[in-house]
Amino acid sequence: MAHTNKLTALIALFLLLVTVGCGAKQAQPVEIRIGVIAPISGSIPTVGESTVNAAQMVADQINSQGGLEVGGKKYPITLIIQDGKDNQEASVAAAMELINRQNVVAIIGPQASRNAIPVSRVAENAHIPMISPWSTNPETTKGKLYVFRAAFIDPFQGQVMARFAFEEFGATKAAVLYDIASAYNKGIAEIFKQAFEDAGGEVVAFESYTTGETDFTAQLQRIHESGAQVLFLPNYENEVPLQAQQARQIGLDIPLIGSDTWGTIAPEDRAILEGSFFSTHYAADIAEEPALSFIEQYRQRYGQTPDDVAALTYDAFGLLFQAIQNAASIDPEDIRAGLAAIESYNGVTGQMQFRGSGDPVKSAVILQVRNGEFVFYKFATP
Repeated sequence: MAHTNKLTALIALFLLLVTVGCGAKQAQPVEIRIGVIAPISGSIPTVGESTVNAAQMVADQINSQGGLEVGGKKYPITLIIQDGKDNQEASVAAAMELINRQNVVAIIGPQASRNAIPVSRVAENAHIPMISPWSTNPETTKGKLYVFRAAFIDPFQGQVMARFAFEEFGATKAAVLYDIASAYNKGIAEIFKQAFEDAGGEVVAFESYTTGETDFTAQLQRIHESGAQVLFLPNYENEVPLQAQQARQIGLDIPLIGSDTWGTIAPEDRAILEGSFFSTHYAADIAEEPALSFIEQYRQRYGQTPDDVAALTYDAFGLLFQAIQNAASIDPEDIRAGLAAIESYNGVTGQMQFRGSGDPVKSAVILQVRNGEFVFYKFATP
């Protein structure tokens, strides 16, 4: 309760500052200032690294051409990068800094839904456009005019993996282990359970834990005893390898499946997941344009293949730039209108269709962990 009160107080303070500053006269802009909120520190630093890498790459690409052309004039892109620390209060404070002191015209991020949801309320109240590249929880955009995303949403992803478990393995009994304190994990776990049961299966173990736990053996033992034929782990990069390791240690030798958060699991942590499957946003090994060019440029610059976070971040900037150019303005209200007017966008992570909301309709892919690599297995369409 204390945590919730502190977060509420932060947002209330922000709203007061917005009200006080509403009458301030804005100078003629000479640059496009874009805020980026990334988990540079905290429990998912790989996500932060990919976010910053993609953001800096796309900004440098635009600036090397003299800036983004808007209404016949070119403006340089200036990134204001804030560390959200994979923490709600830090992410909200970062948003307040970007809006009140840094005068950004838009925000890219946060990535994880547990941080994107509270920040979305700040952006909405301040009338500042926000695009979360990686957040898939519906609450991020629900009921909001200024908040958009580049990713598909959890109801689609949860249904995809429930259908995959049912059809691929012929499983009629499934288990789920998820973080009950995290909006993303909890939301997709519940959707998977509903979809699997709607397909005629039974979720025989629905086990939870709380963020920060590292011993999952009690929950995994109950799953082992339940007779489950497949285990769904919709959890983050710092949790899934340990959960898989503990599952195998107690003799739980059933297929493991996951969600898009697996896409940032480091190569050195993938051996325990060999043969497992997960849903995500794009597959680097079957990429076509414009993904091919993005992957090549990213590899040349950073010496590694971009993960889905990097690809989605790049697409989020692409959506923002298209909105700015279509609106021929860098005023936040015009940018919001420009984003709302986008009906289709061909990005690195595929074709996106927007149907009157900030949530794109797009396909997913199923990847398999094979010899330490993420390898394309099949498409999953809406």
